[in-house]
Amino acid sequence: MMGRDLSALFDPKSVAVVGASDDPAKYGHAVAAQALRAPDRRPVHLVNRRGGTVLGRTAAPSLAAIGEPVELVVISVPGPGFEAAVDDALACGARALVGITAGFAETGPLGLARQQAIARRVRAAGAVLVGPNCLGIADNTTELYLASDRFAPGGIALLSQSGNLALELQLRCAPHGLGFSRFVSLGNQADVTLVDLVEDAARHDATEVIAVYAEDFGDGRAFAEAAAAAGKPVVLLTAGRGTASARSAQSHTGALTTSADVVAAACRDAGVELVATPHEMAVVLAALHAGPRATGRRTAVCTDGGGHGAIAADAAEAAGLAVPELGTAAQERLRTLLWDQSAVGNPVDLAGMGEQNPHSYGDTVGALLALEEVDSVLLTGYFGGYSAATGGLGGPSADIGTTGGGSALAAGELETAHQMAGQATSGAKPLVVQSMFPDAPSCRTLIEAGIPVFASTEDAARALAAMTTAEDAVPPGVRPLPAAAPPLRDAGYHGVRTLLSEAQVPFPEAREITDEAQLHAAAEEFSGPYVLKALHLLHKSDAGGVALGLPDRPSLVAAYREMHARLGAASYSVEAMADTTDGVELIVGVNHDPRFGPVAMVGLGGVLTEALHDVAFALAPVPADRAAHLLEGLRTAALLKGVRGRPAVDIAAAAAVIERITTLAAAHPEITEIEVNPLLVRPDGAIALDARAVLA
Repeated sequence: MMGRDLSALFDPKSVAVVGASDDPAKYGHAVAAQALRAPDRRPVHLVNRRGGTVLGRTAAPSLAAIGEPVELVVISVPGPGFEAAVDDALACGARALVGITAGFAETGPLGLARQQAIARRVRAAGAVLVGPNCLGIADNTTELYLASDRFAPGGIALLSQSGNLALELQLRCAPHGLGFSRFVSLGNQADVTLVDLVEDAARHDATEVIAVYAEDFGDGRAFAEAAAAAGKPVVLLTAGRGTASARSAQSHTGALTTSADVVAAACRDAGVELVATPHEMAVVLAALHAGPRATGRRTAVCTDGGGHGAIAADAAEAAGLAVPELGTAAQERLRTLLWDQSAVGNPVDLAGMGEQNPHSYGDTVGALLALEEVDSVLLTGYFGGYSAATGGLGGPSADIGTTGGGSALAAGELETAHQMAGQATSGAKPLVVQSMFPDAPSCRTLIEAGIPVFASTEDAARALAAMTTAEDAVPPGVRPLPAAAPPLRDAGYHGVRTLLSEAQVPFPEAREITDEAQLHAAAEEFSGPYVLKALHLLHKSDAGGVALGLPDRPSLVAAYREMHARLGAASYSVEAMADTTDGVELIVGVNHDPRFGPVAMVGLGGVLTEALHDVAFALAPVPADRAAHLLEGLRTAALLKGVRGRPAVDIAAAAAVIERITTLAAAHPEITEIEVNPLLVRPDGAIALDARAVLA
């Protein structure tokens, strides 16, 4: 993956903090104090226009007074002085700037114009700028500390538009032993963008996972492309996903497509883990930091109590996993390890055996991980409680159990924790643990070995889902946009039909007519049954502007006279009636999102589209294999595969048509909304019955 050279930003030869201060209330104080944490790694210069000393060091009154080039300059000065500070930095040879100062694009058009002018100057000088209006950067791998807070070292690159959320996330990650390779506060992204930073983090050897909090994606499609090509897990937390992206939509596609749908579609296509809260992000990061990933959904639940097992099984299924009953041979194998009252069907319940023999936890987990019919294991319940007692963490009383008291149980539990750690880290299947005592020594042993441990069952299930790749998953990817085609000039019904027909989207025979004489001429060109449609109506069916199954010319003429008297439409379409026998009506549409570009929607179509809202989304263009996957994931997918004696329809033909429609739409940025509704899919193929387009 090629991208911008950000080496001067993350590993500069020298640093200067302009606006460094002894006043703890000023951000220049916090950044300067952090910058001085590694004075031996590179020269660190403090600049304050009054000179004197700052934090016990001599401060230069200006960048020029330093007397030598400075590669990275942090600017934390009042807004009116920002441009001059940028010019001074560039004059001193700076190749990277970090703009803490606020008061630019976030304030309105004038601030945006100032920001754009600054960005042009920076780029013209061959430098890069993070911000303005950001909270700094840090890179633990190069000992670069230019943010107000410390970030524990680790493998997560955190790219955030919120400083407080970044602080919360590191607090939530700490119990899981997670740390950060680097932190970047995105700010206004005047120059260096989220996409630039994702691409650079993908190249960064010390970064294992990329975590993003973003409210403004800028070029959302470029973000999705960068995430898909990263070769590392990307986890996204974003806000404002619930509002409609097109409030004045003139099609079902536009009306049903929300910002949440668009972001979710982009994440699915790019292979990004989308989360809703900082808590969920920490859970997913802990899972992705762990070792192996499952290649199937079959989960074995191991518990030491029936209640925990039942709740865990429900949580696993709610997270999209499966908890199938184990086969006879597997159950017989487990019975050789457990006592008679243990349940071995799945969930596997030790039924108190752990109090007699703590090693039964490790023996059972190991046996489950070894089963071919199991893809992953979720251990839930009391494990950790025995070592918690001796560790003073609120576990059971020391005299619990019957084999030597609490100390013996604690020792046995620690031993089996090491056993489970070895089994999980040496195998190819994930193990996730839910414990009532997640801070117990036994659980800390698991965490240190890379096994995720959580206090709540739903967190454990969510983590396991993040570690699971479904067997039938379509490889993620974002298709590049095709070259722009000549713009569509006629957005009328027949103009759109012609455009789609030229893209090999099949339609029945049709003629546009404006009077009864043309109606008779059209009826001569093809035989009935006929369809009559009043054109130039927003929703023809709702207005009574569609007549179906007209068997012959007299019925066609009668329908025309009645409809024209009632609606007075300027023109009508006479069409051959398609054979709907054993057919299913779909909708295929594309809506142009201002951030992510063309977004496709497919689902159950016809007049029930908005009522049933059984639709799926993907970034357009959508290849045929991805289109088939979307159709097969609908709630009503059983209709496509044949139910109650009806034959299955030709999903492959429908998918091929979806690819053509979405590819065409992606090549026409002037079309804000386009849809085919319905697309009739029968056992012998697919044919479009109606179409609409809206120009920008």
